[in-house]
Amino acid sequence: MLTDLVIKNVAIIEELHVAFLPGLNILTGETGAGKSIIIDAINLVLGGRASAESLRTGEDEASVECVFEIEGNAEICGILAEAGFDDGRELLVKRTISRSGRNRVFLNGSLATTSLLSEVTTRLVNIYGQHESQTLLKPENHLFLLDGFGLLSPRRQGFMELHNEFRSVAEQLRSMEKAESEASRRLDLLRFQAGEIAGAGLRPGEDEELAEERQRLLHTEQLLRASRGVYQVLYDGDYAVLGNLRALIQDVEEGGRYDGELSAIAGRLNEAYLQLEDGALCLRDYGSRLEADPNRLLELDDRLDLINRLKKKYAPTVEGIISFGKSVEEEIEGLEFGTEKRSQLESRLDEIGKALRADGLELSQLRREAAGRLERSMEKELADLAMKNAQFRVAFEALEEPRATGMERVEFLFSPNQGEAPKPLARIASGGELSRIMLALKQVLPESDVPTLIFDEVDSGIGGAVSARVGRKLKQVSMRQQVLCITHLPQVAACADHHFKVEKASRSGRTTTCIGLLSAEARVDEIARMLGGAKITEKTLEHAREMLEDSAC
Repeated sequence: MLTDLVIKNVAIIEELHVAFLPGLNILTGETGAGKSIIIDAINLVLGGRASAESLRTGEDEASVECVFEIEGNAEICGILAEAGFDDGRELLVKRTISRSGRNRVFLNGSLATTSLLSEVTTRLVNIYGQHESQTLLKPENHLFLLDGFGLLSPRRQGFMELHNEFRSVAEQLRSMEKAESEASRRLDLLRFQAGEIAGAGLRPGEDEELAEERQRLLHTEQLLRASRGVYQVLYDGDYAVLGNLRALIQDVEEGGRYDGELSAIAGRLNEAYLQLEDGALCLRDYGSRLEADPNRLLELDDRLDLINRLKKKYAPTVEGIISFGKSVEEEIEGLEFGTEKRSQLESRLDEIGKALRADGLELSQLRREAAGRLERSMEKELADLAMKNAQFRVAFEALEEPRATGMERVEFLFSPNQGEAPKPLARIASGGELSRIMLALKQVLPESDVPTLIFDEVDSGIGGAVSARVGRKLKQVSMRQQVLCITHLPQVAACADHHFKVEKASRSGRTTTCIGLLSAEARVDEIARMLGGAKITEKTLEHAREMLEDSAC
């Protein structure tokens, strides 16, 4: 609910702070005192159009701040959390307007967009007055109000889930049909690719192995020269290094019999001899395997050429080509089995479509039955609000294709006068009529929508006993939701839980608007003023006391 309102430099308001309370908050005051300015300021916080014309004369910037209690409101807290704003117990909304046109929005002290502002605040406050209504002036909301009255919201949710499933399956079918028109050409290409890759019989790392083998074949002579020549020098020639080294080591070993140091050196020379001998034998074996093979070299060139062509076409590595081939085979399998899947989807779509139509027809019938009850209930409530000849109708327009909300469009029609055909509510209802229609709806709807309702001109064109009934109905609504109401009728004001008076005051030669919560005695004076006008007598005061005491609110 709305707990605090602070207005600075808006119209004739210099600075105003008011703390609203749960229940029925009534605002009264002389014509022109600034009551409507307060409502206009709240509308700015709801995302209403901001204009430099709203600024107080001589000021460059104006601001409106509202504090809302949001603890327990999961929807609002969720929206704020998703947008990165604190979602604690309270929400501080601030809107600034500057003469330069640089207007800003703040949520809990952080900059926000006007779209987020509207998304949040329209779930917190509804204003019903001469020009504003977040609910009744939008025909798309009428279906939800009707469903709320008929307790049909769960049925609508079930239909919506079925409709979403229908759309999902239909979209899959459309995608499949589009794919099928290209499937034949696509399959030819895929089968060629799969055959080419499978026919190559690639192995991971094969290209590197083949490149190494090709290098050996290309340089067989150099490799033979290196391996066999060195072997001959080390091991197998007339003057083999190892033979000479063996004799030299024996000389050192002989000297080691007399000097331990030479014995140690002989050991190290023996180790070197063994390593050289092992290396020489390895060179012998390596050389024995070497053989020039021109035919094998041609095979390698052909194979590497094939691999390089495949790399250019499919992937830069052999592993990538193999992976691509697997994905091609999977796609071929999917396309080849597409006909079977398509048949399954068509069967499922037909099944859902029949269920959707049956559910939609049943929901439509329940809505029409609820519409009849709503029309009767609304006309009874409107008659009780001095609109005896008013007609309230619920118009249905069948849709060519079902929507997520059902198989029809719903709009409320209204006629305030006998003999006049009902027309769209949003086009013909005046501000006062709109407020009373909303008040009547609040009496008949079992569901609440937003925590705070603001009624402006709800008492337009009524008086006497009807005024008392309006007051009682406002009181009933305020038991479920916080209500702010501007009124000129003492019968309505007498029903207040909290009575605020709006009046003009002069400060430093300037006019400004003030607001204050009235005490019990001050309420008597204000009700007396509303009863008796400029001249207040003791009799008027007594009447005011009786009205407050006898109020059935």
